[in-house]
Amino acid sequence: MTRKIEIVEVGPRDGLQNDPAMMSTDTKIEFVERLIAAGVRRMEAASFVHPKLVPAMADSDAVMQRVPRQDGVKYIGLALNERGMRRALEHGCDEVNYVMVASPGFGLKNQNATPEQTADLFDRIAVLAHDEGVPVSVTVSVAFGDPFDGEVDPKVVAHLAARARAAGAVEFAMGDTIGVADPWRVRKTLDLVRAESGDMKIRMHFHNTRNTAMANIHAAIEAGVDVIDASVGGIGGCPFAPAATGNVATEDVVYMLERGGFETGLDLAKLIETAKWLETDGLKHPVDSALSRAGGFPKPAQGLPA
Repeated sequence: MTRKIEIVEVGPRDGLQNDPAMMSTDTKIEFVERLIAAGVRRMEAASFVHPKLVPAMADSDAVMQRVPRQDGVKYIGLALNERGMRRALEHGCDEVNYVMVASPGFGLKNQNATPEQTADLFDRIAVLAHDEGVPVSVTVSVAFGDPFDGEVDPKVVAHLAARARAAGAVEFAMGDTIGVADPWRVRKTLDLVRAESGDMKIRMHFHNTRNTAMANIHAAIEAGVDVIDASVGGIGGCPFAPAATGNVATEDVVYMLERGGFETGLDLAKLIETAKWLETDGLKHPVDSALSRAGGFPKPAQGLPA
């Protein structure tokens, strides 16, 4: 049986939050529609944070009111605090993703909280989602390295996994916010997290800042991870982390996985079209997508074996 890898598309939220283009609400809806047409069934669509901190997400309420509601398509809203959690639930998010932080340097600048404080807050507000019957997941930012504090101890990430599980999270994601992870650290951290995660799904979120994202995804999949974040065109970054460049490109990930015999359910040609649309109409600037430049695997020349 072909192994299925679920791709969580983060372009409409993490991809746009730090982009200077400031995509309009109408264009965001077209972006979402293009992703659905490409087979995306789970995506980050909104971020319920203070608009002064992340102006690109100021229209998240309006976006959630207008996204197409189709069977099987799930929209994730990001929340950092109680107000964000309540807004995400009020505006019909199918899932809320809460952010813990693995290191105090980044945590105090991003959420004004230490790792333990972000876990304590989740204890208090996760019940809001539970009461509404809405799944809540946890992403740990700077899980592999902090731009201010340096290396992050994998034991801290494992401890946060235990806290997330105890508070009722259904999924635990590790975010390489500044793109410093390597395949060996990924495996070591996964081993420790699995010992604490129980029946929570594990998801990985890699940035390609140091050109290791694809190697890290390979390591995670070899270690049994079945859920990967990616962003069409490789767009994205964190407004609170210096030099945190884009996410790994969805189309590049899908190409690698398809070549490896995995199933994603996504249409590679339409993903490439969407990456090119971002360049010409959506964002109107170049994106970081190998596949939008090179295309898929070329057809063999006449007379050569396929």
